[in-house]
Amino acid sequence: MTDDFSLNGRSVLITGGTGSFGARFARTVLERYKPRRVVVYSRDELKQFEMQNREPFQSSSAVMRWFIGDVRDADRLRKAMEGIDIVIHAAAMKQVPAAEYNPFEAVKTNILGAENVINASMSAGVSRVVALSTDKAAAPINLYGATKLASDKLFVAANNHRGSKDIRFAVVRYGNVMGSRGSVIPFFLQKKGSGVLPVTDERMTRFSITLQEGVDFVLACLGRMWGGELFVPKIPSYRILDVVKAVAPDARVEKVGIRPGEKLHEEMITTTDAIATIEFQDYFVILPSLQLWDVEQFRKESSGKPGQRCEYGFNYDSGTNKHFLTVAQLRELIARELSTPTS
Repeated sequence: MTDDFSLNGRSVLITGGTGSFGARFARTVLERYKPRRVVVYSRDELKQFEMQNREPFQSSSAVMRWFIGDVRDADRLRKAMEGIDIVIHAAAMKQVPAAEYNPFEAVKTNILGAENVINASMSAGVSRVVALSTDKAAAPINLYGATKLASDKLFVAANNHRGSKDIRFAVVRYGNVMGSRGSVIPFFLQKKGSGVLPVTDERMTRFSITLQEGVDFVLACLGRMWGGELFVPKIPSYRILDVVKAVAPDARVEKVGIRPGEKLHEEMITTTDAIATIEFQDYFVILPSLQLWDVEQFRKESSGKPGQRCEYGFNYDSGTNKHFLTVAQLRELIARELSTPTS
């Protein structure tokens, strides 16, 4: 397998296709490749209408398809996937408080929806499926994280019962996207005029990944995947107080306390996961619990440079990460990313 997997001539379906990630992924596919078809599958007809009238979607109407549908609707998914080669599963119920208040709604979208995507992909003869995960699925402490952990397990295990079908399933996990809705940096930018920035805990750290970096990593994983992997990118961290300095250095910090379901540091690979993790140059792979292929061959051949087994006791979290962004780097990133549309 190689990273330079081409989508030329292939049909791609994106669940949650009008979200920040889905829209940017679709745009990137149109800009870099010549796909046969790009199908946006989502529930919100207004977002689809608005997306249709933006570039490059408007000028690519010949290859674009717009499906109103919910991942909870298995029949609609099967219909949308007819003739599809690649599925990117980005649809999810993501807001932690909403999931806590409406737990079974999160289960229906994030777990039952995942199973529907798996079954529809198998029925339609799809060749590759990549599902998006979250750092909150590693040692979850809230329902959203627990449902995404269950979803991850479903997609990895789908490789066990694909039978003779030529289909591969893999998962990509990374932390909060810089500038995404509900994240800390847009909140600080909104609040900086008041001269006071509320901080949950001064020790808090987070991983940093841009929307485009997330899209590029998923595209790379399409070429790397053998089926059953959970891919984790190597990305920098930042300290919350450095974000304060980057956004409003003269603002007063008001400590408000950690919210329910929130961690001090983002965790993407636990010490238990690390036992079955291989480290490559720019990313990690958590191996499937049931062996699907020769692990030693995978370690040597799945990337340009052979990977190495992680040492016992290793974990990958934003607090112990080796690479932290400086205040100057954060300021530059914020200026660039938050002045650019997220789709």
